[in-house]
Amino acid sequence: MSQWTFLTNHAHVLIHLTGNPGSRIRDIAMAVGITERSVQGILHDLEEVGYVTTSKVGRRNTYKVQPDLRFRHPAEANHKIGELLRIFSS
Repeated sequence: MSQWTFLTNHAHVLIHLTGNPGSRIRDIAMAVGITERSVQGILHDLEEVGYVTTSKVGRRNTYKVQPDLRFRHPAEANHKIGELLRIFSS
């Protein structure tokens, strides 16, 4: 039987960052169940299109998710990502 889930790793990272904006890459990787290198790639993807912004606080990064941006896929493009994030932050 194949192991699949409804949400992508990109979604899992966004969900994690919503409640844990000061997480280290290592923390995100452990929470999502992927490698640190995968997290770095996902963060790059998310930052590149504006879903996440990064700021330095001392030596650490703090991540801010932009919940008012819309999903990228045409089938969900009329919804904001904040709608999904609210489901998992309650």
